[in-house]
This record gives sequence, structure tokens and C-alpha cells, in this order.
Amino acid sequence: MILENREPELIREIKSNKNVDEKNTDHIFYGHGKLLLTGEYFVLDGAQSLALPTTVGQSLSVKYSPSFSPKLYWKSFDVAGNLWFESVFEFWRFEITSANPTPKEIVLQSILRQARKQNPHFLRDDIDVHVETHLGFPLEWGLGSSSTLVHNMAQWAYVSPFELQFETYGGSGYDVACAQSEGPIFYSRNTNGPKWSPTIFEPKFSENLYFVYRGQKQDSRKAIEYYNSLRPIDPGIILSISDITNEVSKTKSLKEFEFLIGAHEKIISKTLDLKPVKDELFSNYWGEVKSLGAWGGDFILVSSERSKEETRKYFLDKGLEVFIPYDELILRTKKQDQANEYLH
Repeated sequence: MILENREPELIREIKSNKNVDEKNTDHIFYGHGKLLLTGEYFVLDGAQSLALPTTVGQSLSVKYSPSFSPKLYWKSFDVAGNLWFESVFEFWRFEITSANPTPKEIVLQSILRQARKQNPHFLRDDIDVHVETHLGFPLEWGLGSSSTLVHNMAQWAYVSPFELQFETYGGSGYDVACAQSEGPIFYSRNTNGPKWSPTIFEPKFSENLYFVYRGQKQDSRKAIEYYNSLRPIDPGIILSISDITNEVSKTKSLKEFEFLIGAHEKIISKTLDLKPVKDELFSNYWGEVKSLGAWGGDFILVSSERSKEETRKYFLDKGLEVFIPYDELILRTKKQDQANEYLH
């Protein structure tokens, strides 16, 4: 995807690409995408994280029609409106009708069955069900195609999105919390379950922050397995990560922010014995670079006091073409927007 001379129009173009026929549906559900700014890995052990819902997400629309032989027809469309997944399920047990089910069909089947397990009344009528999902971002970006699906499914089935997530994909659940949030959140998880709350995080230096897509999709399950192999984790590390999260949320200057995310990277690197992405790939970069979520793939956050054009050129010269300003991708609460309007 060549994006030269196209940002910030990129995200605007994506958000304006509405493919859902709202007049021809019975239900529409929507979940926001996600990025984890702080607390990656350690959020699994109770560390407080700062999570950022994105302006783009995924919708799920449902249409019912009478039938003597009920089936569930599923179609998934990408951001360009192209069909990328399709399946048909027998209604009562969600058996896959194709002779050779794909891994994606089996995963979707497990989600449907788990939703039925949590709510035995889910899809019990004599009707055909036509489902369409529409992504608002490229699938390979890793912004939450799975978590937004789980959130939307849970809304439809009247079940707990967290229980549905933990019983199917696993993980910390921060992404599901983002799917249903309207702005940045603090998120943590312990033996009592997930805990999250909205927070105001709108850095005054947001114009100096950018998201760069590395072009390498990371397997979150494998990353979690690796982290689990290192347990038990020193409680002091969990506390340090939580402290950094709190400080990041309150920081007023770019320099302080860069210091904090640099310290965060060092803790992750030392504990997991992984090389920070800046040391590995961008050692001559003038700003700070932070991995987001599982290290090794998807998006990174970069800071820069130089012009957007010069900063973008640095990463373009590295072969990284997807370069998005912070304010174009991160969802802001209505209170934040209203406050800005008042101040201006």
C-alpha cells in the first residue's frame, strides 16, 4: 500500500468507506479497534496499562428471514469492501456445512458455540440468519479484527464479551475493553477479573507522535506463551510498569513522555530478554520508538520534534510506508473534544 502524499487523508478515506446497508439489516453492532500504549505482557499479571481505542473498527450486521431449514450465512468484508471470508453453518449445533472447514471457520464456530453456551437462547428460532462483518482497517494492521468480532458477537448474543474472549482467544482482554470504550482507558486484570476505567489522555504534544506499521503481523498467542514461560514475574516489575503508566497519562512535555516510554522499553527488554525495536532497527533515529502490544510486529509509536515530512521520510527510506499521525488514529472522548472547542 503506497501512502506517499496521502496522510492524514488515509484514515479519513478509510472511515468514509461505509459498506453496511443499514436499511436492509435488523441489527448493527460496532466495536473500536485498539492499541496498547503501556503495560504490554505485564497486564496479564495485574499491571495497569494505558489502552487507546482507535477511530476505526469493525461492524457486524444481522438480517433475519423465515426458513424451514435454518442456517447461518456468514460473510466478512475487508476495508475495501472485498469478501475475504465466507461460511455457512447448520443452525442448531453450528456445524460447518463445507466438507473441509478452514481454521478460520473452526475459530468462528467455537465463538458461536461459546456464545450459545453462555446464552442457551441465542439463535433458537426457525429463521435464516445472514451476518456481514465490515472491517474499517486493513486486516494485517492488527488493530483488533478478533476483539471487535468478539465484542460485536457478545452484544448480539447478550453475553459477557470478556468471558467470550477468555474462552476463545484468551489474552488480557484490554482489546475487548477498547472495543466498547469511547476514549483512552486504564486497564488491568487480576484474579478477580478485568478492571478498566475511562481516562483523559490527550497529550499536548500529540502532533509530535506518529504510528508506523512495521508490516509484520505478530502472533499474540505465541507472545503470551513466551511470557508465561518466564513466570513468576517479580512484583516490583509489575509495580514499576503501573507507575510508568500513571506517569505517562499525566505527562505534560514530549521530553518527559520520551523518557518514560524509553524506561518502559528497557524494563520489557531486560525482563523478556528481547532487543528494543529502536536498538534493533532504528538506532540512528533522533526520537523515541516504542513497541505497541506484542513485540516484533504490527505498529510502533514514534516521537519526533522534526517536521512530519522529515520524520516520515526516515521511515519511508526504511521501507515502512504506513505512517499515521496520532490524532488521526486515536479516538478521543467527547469531553476532550468539547474542552478543546471551549479553549479555542
